[in-house]
Amino acid sequence: MDITHAIILAVVEGLTEFLPVSSTGHMIIASQLLHMPQTEFLKTFEIAIQLGAIGAVFSLYWRVFLLDWEVGKKVMAAFIPTAVIGFFLYKAIKQFLLGNMMVVAVAMLLGGIFLVVFELLYKGKQGNIQGMDRITYTQAITIGLCQALAVIPGVSRSAATIVGGLMLGISRRAIVEFSFLLAVPTMLAATALDLLKSSSSISFADAGVLGVGFGTAFIVAFATVKFLLCYVQANDFIPFGIYRIVVGMVLLFCFMRS
Repeated sequence: MDITHAIILAVVEGLTEFLPVSSTGHMIIASQLLHMPQTEFLKTFEIAIQLGAIGAVFSLYWRVFLLDWEVGKKVMAAFIPTAVIGFFLYKAIKQFLLGNMMVVAVAMLLGGIFLVVFELLYKGKQGNIQGMDRITYTQAITIGLCQALAVIPGVSRSAATIVGGLMLGISRRAIVEFSFLLAVPTMLAATALDLLKSSSSISFADAGVLGVGFGTAFIVAFATVKFLLCYVQANDFIPFGIYRIVVGMVLLFCFMRS
């Protein structure tokens, strides 16, 4: 992998990590469009540059992490289901799901249909829970279970947590912000686990590529988070659902022709 490839993948990561479109799915699509072989380092890179996105969220919400212990404890409660499932299914996920274009295509298509249908049914409703501090521990764990579905590439961690929160009666802005915060321990744990298992195979040159990816992902993710916070004030996620459907259909068409 060269620096150009690293920057392109990092831009894709930063743009898609917090939008309900599946960053993992887009990373797989981008790597295949760039004709990059699904090596172990590529899979590690795709996970590790999430640190850039983590940094962007922390830079915006560090006061919550350091000062608001009540919200922090609920974020950790939501993280537990994903941590348990991710730990025990790590090998299977990396071996059979990451890099599987058919899985991405189906998940993108079905996820898009679900997102559009949900938003049409939800239209006009307002969540009763207006702040993250009002989220209960039971609701937090339920959101964590929804997030665990995102171990399947193409599902979208962001979409799963946001839709799960809306179904629980949490306001759109509150669940979007909670999803941002939940991303931090989730991606930090995934990155740490992968780097721990893969560190011996990463060369000095690879470390430089990872550094470039981290910096690029941080800048792009920072802008994306700011955009999404403005977007949810007066918009729903139907456009993202339609986008997912189109991408899923195109991928399935290409997969069937190959």
